[in-house]
Amino acid sequence: MDISEAIGIKLLDAGLKKIKPTRTLAFGVCLLILVGAILLSLPEASKSGESIGFLNALFTATSAVCVTGLTVVDTYTHFSLFGQIVILVLIQIGGLGIMTMATLLFLLLGKKITLRERLVIQEALNQFTLSGLVRLTRRILLITLVFEGFGAVLLVFRFVKYYDVGQSLYYGLFHAVSAFNNSGFDVVGGFRSLAPFIEDPIINIVTIVLNECGGLGFTVIYDILTTRDFRRLSLHSKVVITMTLILMFLGCMMFYVLEQNNPKTLGALTPTGKVLAAAFHSVSTRTSGFNTLNLEDLTTPAKYLSIILMFIGSSPASTGGGIKTSTFALIILMIYTVIASKEHVEIFKRRIPMDNVFKAIVIAIVSVLLVFISSFILTITEEADFFSIVFETTAAFSTVGLSLGITPGLTDFGKIVIILTMFTGRLGPLTLATALGNQTNKSLIKFPEERILVG
Repeated sequence: MDISEAIGIKLLDAGLKKIKPTRTLAFGVCLLILVGAILLSLPEASKSGESIGFLNALFTATSAVCVTGLTVVDTYTHFSLFGQIVILVLIQIGGLGIMTMATLLFLLLGKKITLRERLVIQEALNQFTLSGLVRLTRRILLITLVFEGFGAVLLVFRFVKYYDVGQSLYYGLFHAVSAFNNSGFDVVGGFRSLAPFIEDPIINIVTIVLNECGGLGFTVIYDILTTRDFRRLSLHSKVVITMTLILMFLGCMMFYVLEQNNPKTLGALTPTGKVLAAAFHSVSTRTSGFNTLNLEDLTTPAKYLSIILMFIGSSPASTGGGIKTSTFALIILMIYTVIASKEHVEIFKRRIPMDNVFKAIVIAIVSVLLVFISSFILTITEEADFFSIVFETTAAFSTVGLSLGITPGLTDFGKIVIILTMFTGRLGPLTLATALGNQTNKSLIKFPEERILVG
């Protein structure tokens, strides 16, 4: 190696060290999506032996990596076994996170995890500190294998009732991975998702449990497994568990009330089937995107409730999307604090720092703006009605694979808009903004304070 080459490598290494962790994370997700799109655009990925086109492949790869589940072509009908396995791998990597999988590879190769890599892992897992990140990554992998393994076994034994053994094994594995990672991809075929099993208690309950466990967040799951006492859990875990239970049961009850007399949805089911379908839809709208009901047959209030639950989403450091349950909880607490004229935001006898509350408010506002902008653009490019467009963009941002049927008919430009919305939703609007922005030093100048009128 000559001197010029050595200098070049030094400069390149110095340049990489200046790249912010958020940019590294965004670049990694983009690279994975690109590789997935190239593989899915190959003729071998299609059952017909013809490429589905790069844009459709890019849309599918983005949906898989961002664990969304929106599809422009039916997964089972159009993709070969090779294509379906590519999608499954993208779902697994996307659900666990680029850096989690990279850390596993480094550990297998005996490579030391550097400080820079730990910073990226911290950003990817949304953690407060750098301590224990490698240990947490190992636990994430173990938790994932256990949940997906048990889920697959239970689903396989149930699918045998409907399919042969070979198909049941494949269906059980695919849907367990898809459910835990909250992706909403299925291989049932015909854009039916899990509708054929709407009254099957085992398939419904196993899917709900996998969805909710994946949506709780890995840190919360580990906290529960090690603590086993709600009083000793971290404040974050307490807030997440409380909000998840409230949203799950409140959503179930509201869907039941709104749809129980609708002959196209719950009205045609048995009493047990009604409860199962309402519970499944309540969980699915916040996390995975599987569906057992035809969404187009829902009443308008139920569709509107679906949009709200999708926007809230799952929890931080999870496989789901949305603004997150903890963010929603902090906003509600902030509203209560202002109305009650209290000095501090408090919950479970703990005071929340105001910078934590401000971040939650900013995330919610930026997310609303993103959905608004995406919806506005689609009203120009697409022929669909406004309600369906808002539903679609909210689902894309929240990485929930639910649609009112407009996804396959999107224009090329519309597909690009949804691709960008899914990417931003999975990465996080603040993370993406930080990645695109420039680092600035904190100003030492403080201007005089003065109030403005609000309200």
